[in-house]
Amino acid sequence: MGQNPKEVDQPLTTPNGTLTENGKFFIAAQSYKMSLVKEPHKIKVYEKIKEGIWCYKGFFNLVDAKIVNTGKRNVFKFYLKPVEFISKKKEVELPHSRLIPASVKVEVWARDKGKCVKCGSTENLHFDHDLPFSKGGTSLTAANVRILCMKCNLSKSGKILSLPPIFLS
Repeated sequence: MGQNPKEVDQPLTTPNGTLTENGKFFIAAQSYKMSLVKEPHKIKVYEKIKEGIWCYKGFFNLVDAKIVNTGKRNVFKFYLKPVEFISKKKEVELPHSRLIPASVKVEVWARDKGKCVKCGSTENLHFDHDLPFSKGGTSLTAANVRILCMKCNLSKSGKILSLPPIFLS
């Protein structure tokens, strides 16, 4: 019986000497940090919000990486900055406050029963700001986040569907 992977150091290379996926990320981050490459690598990130449910989190610049000891083992720690693409050649760094925390997504998923609040679809779901972030809406509470299917979200655009009670007082 093999060792529990959560009890051994995360490896940089495989037994045959090729880089692991973490090793590739680590080398890419170090290359940027040491100015060996001009631009950081763009990383498309998904997060697990519940067993079997993964949520697209966005694009990030991979700007640094370290190997840290957790007290039990050495693990990779990656440093990412959220970005949004304005065009193929232009991007802007997003404030972390725009990202919806996983705890809020879990709460919204349970409240909205994993379906679009407008049409009831369970396909191509998005976490959406009821009051858009661009108009002052927050990402940090479930009161301003709803689940919409892709069709309803795209038809909404920057409009406000309905204000949650906290914004009506």
